[in-house]
Amino acid sequence: MQISDSLLLSLVGVSVVFIALVALIAVIKVITALFTRKESAPAVPVTAPVPAVPVIEMVPAVGSSGELDLYEVDDYTAALIMAIVADNLKVPLNTLRFKSIRLIEEDN
Repeated sequence: MQISDSLLLSLVGVSVVFIALVALIAVIKVITALFTRKESAPAVPVTAPVPAVPVIEMVPAVGSSGELDLYEVDDYTAALIMAIVADNLKVPLNTLRFKSIRLIEEDN
């Protein structure tokens, strides 16, 4: 095989690859066009105005992201205690302020 034949064969191979890529792009565009529908009008007509939902602004407590002193309590236990307290009070955790958590042992 001569160099000219090799170059011609390479050119044909590269052309086939590019034609296949263009065909794949065309197929993807057709499939995308078939499955994405643009609706100019809403599907269900709105007959009654939607009532406004009141927005409750939750303001975090001053220092809620501040420091927390832990006495003989690891971070995991402290996080559990804070989550339980917030759940029992039915308030978001970021609205509470914890200053310290201390382990209290009972004498038997």
